[in-house]
Amino acid sequence: MSGIESDFTSLEAMPLSTYEKAALGGNDPRCIPQHLDAPPPMCSEIVYPNYTEEEHQIWQTLYRRQAELLPNRACDEFLRGVEMLKLNPNRIPSLADLSNVLESQTDWCIARIPGLLHEQDFFKLLAERVFPSTDYIRGKDELGYTPAPDIFHDVFGHMPMLTNRDFADFYQLFGKAALNAKGADRTAFGLIETPKGRRIYGAGTLSSATEVLHSLSDEVIVHRFSPEKVINQDYDVWHLQPILFAIESFEELKQGFYDWTRSRGLL
Repeated sequence: MSGIESDFTSLEAMPLSTYEKAALGGNDPRCIPQHLDAPPPMCSEIVYPNYTEEEHQIWQTLYRRQAELLPNRACDEFLRGVEMLKLNPNRIPSLADLSNVLESQTDWCIARIPGLLHEQDFFKLLAERVFPSTDYIRGKDELGYTPAPDIFHDVFGHMPMLTNRDFADFYQLFGKAALNAKGADRTAFGLIETPKGRRIYGAGTLSSATEVLHSLSDEVIVHRFSPEKVINQDYDVWHLQPILFAIESFEELKQGFYDWTRSRGLL
């Protein structure tokens, strides 16, 4: 978690998730979490969709925009992950091919899902080292931002960091701990302090041009990573995040999260 804003409360309380609140508030219906009613296709079982040229062009626009923004803003681990995945700037990638790369690097695989998952389904997959990804892409009217998941966010935002062993191990721990509590995944806006300066590792930030510029600006208050502070931090997918948390290393992220969850009986 770190910059990772995660919140765990007792199962008895069962508060609504950020997306459930958004849905009840009359916002985008794509933010209504779905339950899986059958095992999703995984790894080589995933069929590549027949994307239109317009959909490939949307990927191209999103990819090139982020690629221009991320040098000296994204952490080195993320940039190395992009290289490992061999993402094509011009074509939407194959989830099956990406799954093969993750399996060879960190023993993760990919499952194709229909949309935003209910938290318990999402966390169960993470606990099994399976990353759930959509395979559809947003429309031209959402090039700036979409609160709902799509393949650009899932692939470009999340998967590069899953090539890093410490982060990949942390994400599995997160899934396991969240199954024993009510947890909201807020790893999406994490920062890391490096010898080169502060850098971004969070998927929600790295896949959004607006969030990239905002997260490293003077408009954001950055706190040192602390699980206690992180879990009490409010989070709203409909607005830029005003408070973020920074780690010193991904080993710190993994160990700090492990120690905190163990102390609370969540692992």
